[in-house]
This record gives sequence, C-alpha cells and structure tokens, in this order.
Amino acid sequence: MISKLPNVGTTIFTVMSALANEHQAINLGQGFPDYPMSETLTELVAKAMKDGFNQYFPMAGYPPLLEAIAEKVFKLYGTHLDPMTEITITPGGTYAIYSAITAIVNKGDEVIVFEPAYDSYIPNIEVNGGIAIRIPLQHPSYSIDWEAVKLAITSKTKMIIINSPHNPTGALLGENDIQELRKIVAETNIYIVSDEVYEHLIYDNLLHLSLLKCPDLMERTFVCFSFGKVYNCTGWKIGYCIAPEELTKEFRKVHQFNCFSVNSPIQAALAIHLKNEEEYRNLSTILQKKRDYFRELMKATPLKVIPSHGSYFELYSYEGLSSEKETVIAERLVKECGVAVIPTSAFYQDATDNKVIRFCFAKKESTLEEAVNRLRKIKY
Repeated sequence: MISKLPNVGTTIFTVMSALANEHQAINLGQGFPDYPMSETLTELVAKAMKDGFNQYFPMAGYPPLLEAIAEKVFKLYGTHLDPMTEITITPGGTYAIYSAITAIVNKGDEVIVFEPAYDSYIPNIEVNGGIAIRIPLQHPSYSIDWEAVKLAITSKTKMIIINSPHNPTGALLGENDIQELRKIVAETNIYIVSDEVYEHLIYDNLLHLSLLKCPDLMERTFVCFSFGKVYNCTGWKIGYCIAPEELTKEFRKVHQFNCFSVNSPIQAALAIHLKNEEEYRNLSTILQKKRDYFRELMKATPLKVIPSHGSYFELYSYEGLSSEKETVIAERLVKECGVAVIPTSAFYQDATDNKVIRFCFAKKESTLEEAVNRLRKIKY
C-alpha cells in the first residue's frame, strides 16, 4: 500500500494526552475546558430529542439555525448573508477547513500556510495532492512577513490559509495584515481559508477582524467556525462554514458525500440558544480573566510569557533556562511535575525549536493553581 500521508503519524495531542493519563497529569495541552458548559443548552438538546428532532436535517443544516447564524453575523460584522446558500453546518471547524481545501485544491496546487500552524492544515493539503508552501511567522511576535508572502506567490498558488485568533500563539491579525492580504490577492484567482474558530476569544479590548467584514475578500473566502469553542462543548464537534454561493456549492459537493447531515438535536438546540447574544459576547471577558489569572500564577515560575491576545492558549519561553528540546521539556513536565503541555515545535513541519511551550488556560481556577504549583518543581 502507498500511503497518501506517509509523513503523518500519531498527533502530538494524542501522545501528550496519553502521557497525561499515564502519569495522572493535569492536561494543559489539549484545548478543551474542564468546567461545565451551559445547563440551558444541554437542556435544550434533551428537549429537542424528546420533541422528535432525531432524524436527518437538510444537508446544508437546520434552516432556523442557518437563519440564527446569519442574524448573528449581521449583528457582529454588519454583513448580510443568504442563510440557505452561503452557510453550511459541519461536524466541527476542522471538518469545515478540510472540506474547503478539498473543494478547491487539486494535484500540484500550492497553498500558503503560516507556521506554527494548526496541525490539520498541511495533511489536508497533501491528501488532496496539493503542495504546502510554509512561511514562518516572525518569532516572538508571530506576525506575518508579507514580503515573504509576496515572494512565495507563483502561478501555482491556489490558496492562502489564515488563522486569527491564532492557534497556537494567540496572535491576532491587524488592519495592516488585512490590507496586505488584499493587495496580494487582488486580480488573482487565489482563494482564502480563514480559520476563525476562536472569534469570540479576543482580549485586551482588541477587535476580531473577521474576513466577513471585507466584501472584496469574502468573494474568494471560506470562513470556518466552531460552536464547540463558543459554548465549551468541544466534544460535540459542530461548526459551520460561510462562503459565497458559488464556493458554497463546491463545498457542499464534498460535504454531502462525506457527512451529509450533522447531529439534529444539537442543531435544533443551537438555533434557539444562539439567540442569547449576551452569552457569546461575554465569552471573551470570562476567558480573559482566566488568562490573566494564569499569567499572574505563572510569575512564580521562571518561564517567560509570550503574550496571547486571543484563543484558549498562551505560549511561554524557557530560553536561557535550558538547551533541551521542546519535546524533551514537555515530556519531563509530564513525568516530573504532572503537567501536560504542547511543544510549539509540533506545529512546524521541520520541528522548529524556539524553546517555547503552549499552555491551555481554559480551565477552572483550582486546576490552574494546582498546575502552577506542580510546575514550580521542575529543575531546568
């Protein structure tokens, strides 16, 4: 057998979670909350099941949910969408990204990816015969080098993938980034995938610059979202993709033969729950408090923060404390301290090692306190 993904093995998240279980470690590696989700939403799901919403919904999604998403997008970004032709419900944000790439990328097409990158991007490109053109973000700000992007553009460039708020760094795109992206794709046939699953997790009074606010960019863009990140239910695996009608048609060609229809009772519940605007608007306040609390606790360690302005994550540097590889430090933290983290090198294809590790702070205060108490034991 010839593997379509010969370079892909077990993900770092599986490896570190298994290590965490083996050593009964606190898992600050994988991005999921350890505190309860909304009881109102779980009750709505139970009610939907009892009310008979247990069979297939339409392939594109439950119409009331599509309409609720369109309403939310208008409130947040001032953009009018046709809910029936421009929004598709998906089993998670990662699935939406895969389907968008699969709908557009053919053998030999080049796709620009910024590293460190969410680990699904490059396998998604390669399984479709595409070629990932990797451009490193500028450490330690993790900003985009737009001159490097211009140099990377060729006649084979089919797509650019952007991610803001960024996983794993928590960096945000600014107005200048949007303008540079505009200049680069103007008068080209380059498509964009915009990974915005952390859209509501923006801190420090900054704004989320969604491509949904940019009509000229939206005409060539798939924007991918996750309900799991919004409502602390990552295990539900439900998200959606917004794209112009022409692109949505291509997206749905992939979707209908891969998944077809997404969990019906959850869609029915979300259609009602999404009307509660206060809940999703307040999420950034809740998570910033957790980030700030964790940041304050971490002052008791010698690790140096690389500030995050969004997402569930914050990076910390141990440069100057140890010359050990990030993977070695991450393994030692599990075995010696009982805390699981993710080495940032795992988000680079060439395992670029800047002596930086990623922590998930979307946890209960007691979890964060115990984790930092354990981290203080490590000897560098």
